[in-house]
Amino acid sequence: MTLDAQLVDTARAMNATGLNQGRSGNVSARCGDGMLITASGCHFDDITPEHLVETDLDGRWRGPLKPSSEASFHAAIYRQRPDAGAVIHVHSPWAMSLACLHRRIPPFHYMVAVAGGTDIPGIPYATFGTEELAQHVAQGLADRDACLMANHGQVALADTPAAALELAQEVEHLARSYGQLLPIGEPVLLDDDRMAEVLGRFSSYRRNAQTTGT
Repeated sequence: MTLDAQLVDTARAMNATGLNQGRSGNVSARCGDGMLITASGCHFDDITPEHLVETDLDGRWRGPLKPSSEASFHAAIYRQRPDAGAVIHVHSPWAMSLACLHRRIPPFHYMVAVAGGTDIPGIPYATFGTEELAQHVAQGLADRDACLMANHGQVALADTPAAALELAQEVEHLARSYGQLLPIGEPVLLDDDRMAEVLGRFSSYRRNAQTTGT
């Protein structure tokens, strides 16, 4: 499947799965020395390859449409993370709710390791589309594959658009489970030794997933 077809399928799935709604959110994929990203203001239910914009990592783009207003933090991720092949940003309900409480997702469940560490961190608030936000996102994803953006949403990276979507879905599931626990009480967290063991096992799990596509 071509890169633009992968991005279109992922963008449509963002809305279809309930991770996103309307015109919010964005998705990109590394393309040569730059990236291919959804255009600003496009409705993902109706997206086509014509709504994708090719841009370099310094903010210059080609074509009649402007790239997403969040292109700056996508570019910051690609500059910092050579392993990142795709980036997805959504306003998924439970991740957004925790982000509005300025909470991270702590190691209440071992699957938190799916994002590459012992927690899914939260980053400080900054206005959308700003260099300040790009810097916060880059810092939050320095050693994680997903993070919560204060008063905003979530962002995740992976090697392909489909894999980034899958990770964003897992983050939303974890956010929902954690959020549902909070009215009952603070959950018992796994300690660093337990999470280190999980992360060791996840390294082979993730390699297998990339090889088999499951």
